[in-house]
Amino acid sequence: MIVLNKVFHFCAAHKYGNPSMSEAENLAVFGEDLNIHGHNYELTVSVTGEVNPDTGFLVDLGHLKDVVKAHILSKVDHSQIEIDIPWFKGKQPSTENMVVWMWEEISAHLQSGSLHRIRLQETPTIYTDYFGPQ
Repeated sequence: MIVLNKVFHFCAAHKYGNPSMSEAENLAVFGEDLNIHGHNYELTVSVTGEVNPDTGFLVDLGHLKDVVKAHILSKVDHSQIEIDIPWFKGKQPSTENMVVWMWEEISAHLQSGSLHRIRLQETPTIYTDYFGPQ
């Protein structure tokens, strides 16, 4: 199996909290992340499929770049995720939820190849991998 990886970067802010929990419960669960804070994210989009024998390529990188720019980066870069992106209404803006949203957005517009993995790195020591719905 061949997997092609394309890396993107964006900056975004978010804050955690659950309105159905008390202030003390929120503080116990989310700590300082109850405050608005930002990250410099690294997004890796991994695509698999058959290599086109005429081009030697698995996917048109220009198309992949356009899809990610139009459907992910244009929405999330310099945003406050839980406020600016409607999909996150009532959801935590965690990397665990973000990769699901990103998968849905990218897979709906990809013309060749198929998504293999979405990796979203939030800090140098924290990242989430998503291999698609079950």
